[in-house]
Amino acid sequence: MTNLAPSTIVKRRLLIVTYYWPPSGGSGVQRWLKFCKYLAPLGWEITVLTPENPSFALRDESLVADVPDSIEVLKLPIWEPYQVYLKIGSFFGIRASQPTDFIKTGRKSLFASVSGWVRGNLFIPDARICWVRPAVQFIQGWLPSGDPPIVITTGPPHSMHLIGLHLKKLNPAIKWLADFRDPWSEWDVLDTLSLTAWARARHRNLERQVLTQADRVITIAPFHRDRLEALGNRSVDVMTNGFDPDDFRAITRKRTTRFTVRHVGMVDELRDPRPFMIILKQLMAELPDFARDVFVEFIGNVNTAFRQEVEEDTALASVTRFTRSLPHQQLVQTYGETDVQLLVLAHTALAPGNLPGKFFEYLASGNPILAIGPASGDAQAVLAETNAGQIFERSDLIGIKSALMGYYRLWKAGHSAPAGRVSQYARPVLAARLHQLLLSMFS
Repeated sequence: MTNLAPSTIVKRRLLIVTYYWPPSGGSGVQRWLKFCKYLAPLGWEITVLTPENPSFALRDESLVADVPDSIEVLKLPIWEPYQVYLKIGSFFGIRASQPTDFIKTGRKSLFASVSGWVRGNLFIPDARICWVRPAVQFIQGWLPSGDPPIVITTGPPHSMHLIGLHLKKLNPAIKWLADFRDPWSEWDVLDTLSLTAWARARHRNLERQVLTQADRVITIAPFHRDRLEALGNRSVDVMTNGFDPDDFRAITRKRTTRFTVRHVGMVDELRDPRPFMIILKQLMAELPDFARDVFVEFIGNVNTAFRQEVEEDTALASVTRFTRSLPHQQLVQTYGETDVQLLVLAHTALAPGNLPGKFFEYLASGNPILAIGPASGDAQAVLAETNAGQIFERSDLIGIKSALMGYYRLWKAGHSAPAGRVSQYARPVLAARLHQLLLSMFS
């Protein structure tokens, strides 16, 4: 293995352009926050440019402590149409919704239809487009003399990539890495926005420019790599998300008094846990002991319609709790008091590439993962590689039921499933791989 000792590495500079940065919460911010944490000791001088006043759904002050003292964080004001949306919505008697309520696959209200059309067709690629020009101007004035930094843009929001695109056109000598945490023109969220043919073509054109002009492109999963390679006719590297071992060192493992299944993160119409809830209710009706023992908790933003369904069902409501998003440090502690981690992947054409950030923390928790999603996608491959859990198609209720019962019987007997082999997804290991990729950009 290459010696990565700081004393042997010539210092290089990075400029990371990201919308999500502490105190924003969620997996989107942790990807580059953790890369910064482990790249800085490898000799990288890092500057982060992020909006001063972003409109993010999750706030987590605990992540501020993870920002390395050695990096420079620059903040630039941003104008977004979100506040206008809220004011117009209140005029029509519509209150601010959960972020998970914005993703609609069925019938919508007139206001939701109109606002979705405006968002999808007038703000391309997304509502942060107004930050592109001022960010480019700011960076142009900031760029140091001498060797320029490698510019890294991470999306979504994919407007961040347009900043990189403009910088590359103005400064051809700049090395630029584009990080796709989600697809762009093929992103399933776009299917909920009533895009016109013109808007679809605009997305594809901008995406193609980014894919062809960036010096390197990375993404989070093999499925997305293959699609981006086809769209851009170029090679793309996979750099998955991961987990930070430091976050898990202080976990206290406790024997639960009830068989505890926890889901962390968003629940919306694309990430729908109803198949699991159907099995949960069946087992409660069939097995009185199971009904007394089981406890299910959803932590994070949950679609209002799903929550109401559960709360209106007497049986399910008696064993289910909904908890708002927790600070990351507090969330990690819940892993020590959990018997099964429930993972629900979006049921869309992109499902084979679903490798959400929480999946890797699930792996690090040591708890078995019960996943609902494609039985032949990237998540299945990771579960098979690590032996960390099982995944079932949404329609495979028999398989979901059998797996849940198996985990319940283990818990009842006082045993637990063996922990998976997951060290390859530790953040320091991933940062070392990224370090080598970045060094290769200078050659």
